[in-house]
Amino acid sequence: MSENRVPGVGERAPSFRATASTGPVALEDFIGRQSVVLYFYPKADTPGCTREACGFRDARAEFEKRNVAVIGVSADDVDAQQRFARKYALPFPLIADPERAIIDAYGVWGERTRPDGTKTVGVRRWTFLIDKTGTIRKVYQNVSPDQHAGEILRDIDELGLAERMEG
Repeated sequence: MSENRVPGVGERAPSFRATASTGPVALEDFIGRQSVVLYFYPKADTPGCTREACGFRDARAEFEKRNVAVIGVSADDVDAQQRFARKYALPFPLIADPERAIIDAYGVWGERTRPDGTKTVGVRRWTFLIDKTGTIRKVYQNVSPDQHAGEILRDIDELGLAERMEG
């Protein structure tokens, strides 16, 4: 198993252009405009991934108030991402990365432990907080899907990344 290097805090976020549940999306679409929460998850419409995605969905207004975009990435295909987004009314792009181009660029493919304790190889539940210059400000590894959105919102405020939008 060859694991790619994980880009760290202070480094430029690896660029990407891909197809998402909402259509084409690229990191460059956000540079200069807003910060990005780029979160990776193992598989669409599985229990932990659904709780995590719904947490981001439920906190949508708080992310919008801070001018922060949320983007999900998994190795699922576009159809699976679109079904997942429709089923749970997920309002943000879910990138289909079955070739693992983005997954590998961010080094998130590797050994992970499932909730039942079994070890497997796949997409790890990691998140990158990227500021509007394209710089990684925080890397979250071994994320808890239930608390993640709130944890990131606190960090956005603490890191001074929130650009308050009048709502």
